[in-house]
Amino acid sequence: MSTTQSPEATPDSPATCNAEDLPEERSVRSRIETTCGGTTLDVEVEIGLLHLKGTDGKPTAAIFHTSYVVDSADTKRPVTFCFNGGPGSSSVWLHMGAFGPRRIVLPDPQHGGPPPHTLVDNDRGLLDLTDLVFIDPVGTGFSTAPDADKAAAFHTVDQDVASVGMFITRWLSANGRWASPRFLSGESYGTTRSAALAEWLETRGVALNGLVLLSLAIQFQTFIPDRANQLPYQTFLPTFAATAAYHGRIPLPEGGLDALLAEARRFATEVYGPALHRGDELDEAALIEVSEGLAALTGLPAEAIAARQLRIEAMWFSKQLLAPSGLCVGRLDGRYLGRDGKPDHALMQRDPAYDASLGPYTALANAHLRDTLGWDTDRPYEVLSMEVNSHWDWRQQGQLGFPDTSGQLHTAMTANPHLKVLFANGLYDLATPFAAAEYTARHLRLPAESRSNVRLTYYEAGHMMYFHDPSLTQLRADLEAFYGWALSSGA
Repeated sequence: MSTTQSPEATPDSPATCNAEDLPEERSVRSRIETTCGGTTLDVEVEIGLLHLKGTDGKPTAAIFHTSYVVDSADTKRPVTFCFNGGPGSSSVWLHMGAFGPRRIVLPDPQHGGPPPHTLVDNDRGLLDLTDLVFIDPVGTGFSTAPDADKAAAFHTVDQDVASVGMFITRWLSANGRWASPRFLSGESYGTTRSAALAEWLETRGVALNGLVLLSLAIQFQTFIPDRANQLPYQTFLPTFAATAAYHGRIPLPEGGLDALLAEARRFATEVYGPALHRGDELDEAALIEVSEGLAALTGLPAEAIAARQLRIEAMWFSKQLLAPSGLCVGRLDGRYLGRDGKPDHALMQRDPAYDASLGPYTALANAHLRDTLGWDTDRPYEVLSMEVNSHWDWRQQGQLGFPDTSGQLHTAMTANPHLKVLFANGLYDLATPFAAAEYTARHLRLPAESRSNVRLTYYEAGHMMYFHDPSLTQLRADLEAFYGWALSSGA
């Protein structure tokens, strides 16, 4: 029989409160039918709030979740706990775009248009492979703490992990699923959380079978540049090249996109990186030569690149690639185009990829949760809380510098040599570039026998690769193979 322990109290642990300070702990149960993986499934649905509790047994917050279970009596069936990122995002994107029983259909890659929008059975979801629990962290969805001060205590790297971990152990106990295979799936900051959560759970005896990590963001130094960090300029270059070719700003070489990306990787490592490393010691001739090489890969003017001392930031690239047309390309997905309202600004101010999806996802998430599944509340559903995002405390206990949970992933994979990990990457993702995920995979410092436990997959789409219909089909096939692999690895 598996057991777990409550985390030890820490000085910055969220304060407890009286139960009446929170929405009541309750759930609504129903059944739906959906077709997934070619199979018609009768699915048990539970939506509800579970209270997190402190070491004194008093509640600290209420976590909203949506659970889909095909057969509650089958405790050997896998269960996957899913969440998105932000930080400050609800789980709506994975829930209603990728994995859940219903999927939002949007034109791609363009604006979703005016309502009404379309919700269909997700025939490429995961319910034939695994039960699903979608978790909204504190301050997102319908999840809440008693007041802003108590909510802020959850909005740190470490306490966020602990709160989601405590929810998972409560859910396993409440649903009698301690004997089930267990997976986590996170997207973007959800991968930051997943890597740390794998260790949090492992140290409490809650071993995992697999992690499904979309649009990796566990080593922030790989994708956030600053004066002391040159690495992201290199990791973004292959994505810049792919995006420039997509929009016809550079030609594809013989060998197509794969050949272009191989050359961009080579140039980033062998030419661009060493030039950046030289800094102010780089002479004028070398500056011009490298600028011309970057221009050939990005479609940007060599003179402008040289003027920026070779530093090409994603928001500048997005605004400048198609500047003569007045259009910018998307940050979350470089295939999208839009006008950001400030044509005289050098950096992109609005992301057309985000603008295209926010309205449809907000409307249909509310319709699904309230009207179809019966969640009766006058509280707003926080799809993406910029209040949470802008006030996030990025410090990690005992760690300086950029947020980095790769060490926790290393610990979890070392302690559990059967843990399988998938990094799913969009080739046009200008938020978390795929070359950053490749760098992370190469620097996990795993034992030789564990390195093959990490797989990388690629999609001709962006951050939410499942917006792109062919990529959703490929993602489903890749995950079917991944679950089979992770579940066949033995105990």
